[in-house]
Amino acid sequence: MTSARPPASASRDQLLETLAPLREDPQHSAILLDVDGTLAPIVRYVDDAHVPEGTRQLLIQIAKKYGVVACVSGRRASDARRLVSIGTIHYLGSHGMELLRAGWTEPRLDRDVEEWVRRIQQFGHQADTPELRKLRVRLEDKGAIVAFHWRGAPDEEEARSAIDAIAAQAEQSGLRTHWGRKVLEIRPPVRMDKGAGIVSFLSGEDVRAAIYVGDDVTDLDAFRGLTELEEQGKLKTALRVGVRSEEGPGEIPAAADLTVDGPDGVRELLEALLAP
Repeated sequence: MTSARPPASASRDQLLETLAPLREDPQHSAILLDVDGTLAPIVRYVDDAHVPEGTRQLLIQIAKKYGVVACVSGRRASDARRLVSIGTIHYLGSHGMELLRAGWTEPRLDRDVEEWVRRIQQFGHQADTPELRKLRVRLEDKGAIVAFHWRGAPDEEEARSAIDAIAAQAEQSGLRTHWGRKVLEIRPPVRMDKGAGIVSFLSGEDVRAAIYVGDDVTDLDAFRGLTELEEQGKLKTALRVGVRSEEGPGEIPAAADLTVDGPDGVRELLEALLAP
């Protein structure tokens, strides 16, 4: 089982000690990372996000050393791969419901989710009105999910009111809503979270230890997924790492075994995973 939790502001020696079960048996360890806010800094427009080259190079080395390496994102799996720009790792898109393995040309979507794609797309098209665009609310098409972003809107309070109305409409239509950092996602009414995706993904992998690193409320599901695998005895060690930020939810550090400060802290974590 996971060892006692180190302090939030762990020193490098404490960090290395906490990561020891993964570092000592890298071929049977899984490194799982969120993308936006974790590998890539949060930006006003999602299309402007990028993974710093230093972080990307570390991740390439991680992929060479560890048995399983995957990015788990709310974006489409293909979009996450374009953002990270590493073809030798796996991508779980749409919060784990879409799998794009290393070497695959096309992702595979969970069957329960696939039948809802057309309805989700139709809802997003109808909600994306000229009035909404005047408020600078941006629609992001994630395939099985549509997301409405209001970060950077001239009047964020007015934009949020419009988003609240969309959320109510979605729920009345039998769809599900999920709130993130200045973003509302409209989802199918089926279990669709990073925890479920990770449990399914790791069930076919020969791993004994796993780490998940994330910064937002959707990453709490991933934490719970690792806990589930640990309690079932499928993982000997499960390490949940929260990424702190000014806008990040307080639940993240509360649920994490360890916290780091922003994408810079994640880069330090990757360096520690590569330490001899």
